[in-house]
Amino acid sequence: GGGGGGAICQLFVSLCFVQEVRSKSKVCANVFCGAGRECAVTEKGEPSCLCIEQCKPHKRPVCGSNGKTYRNHCELHRDACLTGLKVQVAHDGHCEEKTLEKVTNSPIVCYLTDRNELRSRVIEWLQSEAEPDGWFSKGSNFSDVLLKYFQNYDNGDAQLDSTEFLKFIQHNDTAINVTSPYAEEENNRLLRSLCVDALIELSDENADWKLSFDEFLNCLRPGFNPPERKCALEDETYEDGAETQMECNRCVCACGNWVCTAVICDGSNKLPALEEMEGNDQEMTEEEWTRRVAELNKHQETTKEV
Repeated sequence: GGGGGGAICQLFVSLCFVQEVRSKSKVCANVFCGAGRECAVTEKGEPSCLCIEQCKPHKRPVCGSNGKTYRNHCELHRDACLTGLKVQVAHDGHCEEKTLEKVTNSPIVCYLTDRNELRSRVIEWLQSEAEPDGWFSKGSNFSDVLLKYFQNYDNGDAQLDSTEFLKFIQHNDTAINVTSPYAEEENNRLLRSLCVDALIELSDENADWKLSFDEFLNCLRPGFNPPERKCALEDETYEDGAETQMECNRCVCACGNWVCTAVICDGSNKLPALEEMEGNDQEMTEEEWTRRVAELNKHQETTKEV
């Protein structure tokens, strides 16, 4: 019947396969292929070294000279074979993470989201004090509460500077705990004072880094929608969080200003910089550095979004 033909056919295929395996072991008997390769038989029946199709799944991690961790030696050599790149074993075990370098190279900044979050938290607790038992109560109104705080933290010059503003904010510590998951406690304190500066800048009409009572009221007025300032560079605008490079330092756009790290460059940690920022001077004094960052920021005012 028809079924028998199928069985014969199948038998024939498996015989061919057995023959192929046999010829492979014979042809490849004395052929040595390098690490990550295996011997295969070409159509002409000749031996050829190809990249290993599949490594055995055993797990003994190694670190390659390319900084990549592989499951085992075989995987490393297979990758080298497939990519045609020279990858050697740097050491057994996982490669060490190089994330620390990144963190130290980026400045700690207060982004728009940090600034706005801090502001809305402060407004929240001010509102709860202005209307202690919901809107039925007589309660004191919002500007009265603010005036009370203003007088409480002002040193007598009828203005709040950043230190006084920070004290005012810290009196309700739990409500305003702005923290960055990456930062140490000390950096979180720094972040908070940077966000205070960003808040002051928000309504500081005469740019003296101090807030009169009216400016203070404007800054924390619930109906006020803070403008989203952008950063400018070479006639282009950059969104909050954009990064650029100045020599070996990273600069970040935060609340409309470029903020840069100030590491002295020694050439070894030079990262690819924006061409126009490249300076030949390797060592910069602090004043020079401050001047360079100020130059970077001098176009900001024109691009401030109103």
